[in-house]
Amino acid sequence: MPTLHWLTRDQDIQAAKGVPYRLLEEIPALGSGDLNAGNMLIHGDNLEALKALLPFYAGRVKCIYIDPPYNTKSAFEHYDDNLEHTKWLAMMWPRLELLRELLAEDGSIWVSIDDNEGHYLKVIMDEVFGRSRFVSNIVWQKRTSRENRAAIGSAHDHILLYAMNGPLKWKETRNLLPDTNAGYSNPDSDERGPWRSVPFSAQGFRKNQMYKIRTPSGALHDPPKGRCWGAILIDRRGVVYL
Repeated sequence: MPTLHWLTRDQDIQAAKGVPYRLLEEIPALGSGDLNAGNMLIHGDNLEALKALLPFYAGRVKCIYIDPPYNTKSAFEHYDDNLEHTKWLAMMWPRLELLRELLAEDGSIWVSIDDNEGHYLKVIMDEVFGRSRFVSNIVWQKRTSRENRAAIGSAHDHILLYAMNGPLKWKETRNLLPDTNAGYSNPDSDERGPWRSVPFSAQGFRKNQMYKIRTPSGALHDPPKGRCWGAILIDRRGVVYL
């Protein structure tokens, strides 16, 4: 199987073994609910927290979802999402190894990511979890409006899904969502079928999108306060397309 190599790989793939086991200390003043429920909220370094959970939960966790830094080269209020690529890989590898040890035989892990590191993450997860355990790259649409500033916009993210008992067994036991057309209707009996309305406006102020729109009835409309019109086209029948 192909593997991904980076500058500090040899040290990074051994890093999880060197993480010390730490005791989890309860803070009663911050607790709530049934003490025997088994739920925990852990404050601290997540690598050390994962190692601390192993003696109690190794091989017992049915579902793991993580939302790691996307490495978007941006600065946010609580962390800097701008790691050098090698350091990002070095951060992810030992955490993925410990997460694998926590999963039950029928457990699964779901990891949100975008295009900045998603393809590299897929390669190292193939190695850590086993390529045969890859179930799917779930593409989810994070915005519905088009980006007028770019011909190619980032409208979706990914969720990489791995199952310890393999994709075929997992697909046999999953519960599928029913088909739905929620939000769509056809109040005007359009021959093209059900449809739904979407906003004509967009956030922000753009001088070239601050104009009046005349509807087929002759009424003039300005953009809502604090917004501008989205990119629209009105055909000869008065039908508006975004």
